Amino acid sequence: MRRPALSPSRAGDFKQCPLLYRFRAVDRLPERPSLAQARGTVVHAVLERLFRLPADERVPARARQLVEPVWAELTEAEPILAELFDDAADDERAAWLESAGTLLDTYFTLEDPRRLEPEACEQLVEAETESGLLLRGYVDRLDVAPTGEVRVVDYKTGAAPREVAEARAMFQMKFYALVLLLTRGVVPSQLRLMYLADGEALSYRPDEPELRRFARTLDAIWAAILRAGHSGDFRPSPSRLCDWCSHQALCPAFGGTPPEYPGWPEPDQDPIVTGAETLLDRAE
Repeated sequence: MRRPALSPSRAGDFKQCPLLYRFRAVDRLPERPSLAQARGTVVHAVLERLFRLPADERVPARARQLVEPVWAELTEAEPILAELFDDAADDERAAWLESAGTLLDTYFTLEDPRRLEPEACEQLVEAETESGLLLRGYVDRLDVAPTGEVRVVDYKTGAAPREVAEARAMFQMKFYALVLLLTRGVVPSQLRLMYLADGEALSYRPDEPELRRFARTLDAIWAAILRAGHSGDFRPSPSRLCDWCSHQALCPAFGGTPPEYPGWPEPDQDPIVTGAETLLDRAE
């Protein structure tokens, strides 16, 4: 049995809208991915595979060569991705794959992967806070210098409004920094967000007191989730992010009615409160 845990994606969902958290984590309602989400998944997977290659092969042309085979692997593992192009012409699919290649080209303007040897890519990380809350998530890339400094790198390809996306992304990065502090006793020297849509990068240096405060924030979020879970009171929190929500038809804020609340699952009955993140979560 896996212990209940909190992931950055699900914590972010609850902060954004408690009802969205319920739909995703408790009801587990299906969501059709957008083309932008699917493209982000492809780009993340290509970059992960790029770092498996010998350093001298990590060049733009080689990254583009990986797009088609990576897409084939992803659609085999997640058939819902292939359904995105069921009614599309071949040239539409080709143009979409080309757009993934364009994002990869932009990546190479931000850094030279031939000069890097990450410790890990797409790594599952877990840690326990002082309160006993288990944190779980996936780090896009972890760089460790010979002198011991740690850098957390995250690739962003989504199309959410920039200021909102950055706030959520920094929340996610502090989550990973806290996990590293708790597991390694080291505060990352840099949290680096790489925006492949516009070729910009944002770097941030956290400190230990800040991360300790952040741990208390996560404890408070989890306590609020548990209160809502046991009462069934997951309220909608309308915002402009509702424009991207798959569940407007079921949301009271838009005149909808949620499905009957199934009740908060106990960990020994159902592992859905493990905070699991999907491929699409990790590609945001």
